Amino acid sequence: MFEIDLATVNWARTQFTLTAMYHWLFVPITLGLAFLLAFFETIYVRTGNEEWKRLTKFWMTLFGINFVIGVATGIILEFEFGTNWSNYSWMVGDIFGAPLAIEGIFAFFIEATFFAVMFFGWDRVSKGFHLFSTWMVAIGANLSALWILVANGWMQNPVGMHFNPENAR
Repeated sequence: MFEIDLATVNWARTQFTLTAMYHWLFVPITLGLAFLLAFFETIYVRTGNEEWKRLTKFWMTLFGINFVIGVATGIILEFEFGTNWSNYSWMVGDIFGAPLAIEGIFAFFIEATFFAVMFFGWDRVSKGFHLFSTWMVAIGANLSALWILVANGWMQNPVGMHFNPENAR
């Protein structure tokens, strides 16, 4: 039998905790700002008042910074699952991986597709398409959060699966 070095486990826990804490400083701001930007831009498109466009662009800068930091720390968290908790990932990967794959393929794809249009599309695309892009980023960001919370919820209460002790899966 093998012995687990608790110092290594504690270092892995500490690393994951610090990364998660740093990640969650930025994610709630990003999720809230996404819909705020969509709301501001909707008012701008409907009224034509340039102050709403200026307000949208101002808050979009903060949103962009938070979004990029949130994506970077989120990718690090996913790598830490594989490096620090590889046995856990191997045992529950069939279930735990599904919501993370859905998040990565669909929700993050929506965000990534329309993020560039939202930031660099001012005066290059129509007002309507730019507004659509902003709403898609807001919806995509919150769908990403939904699927990550689904995965986290399963980790907290792992029901709906059968554990086979013969192959540890």
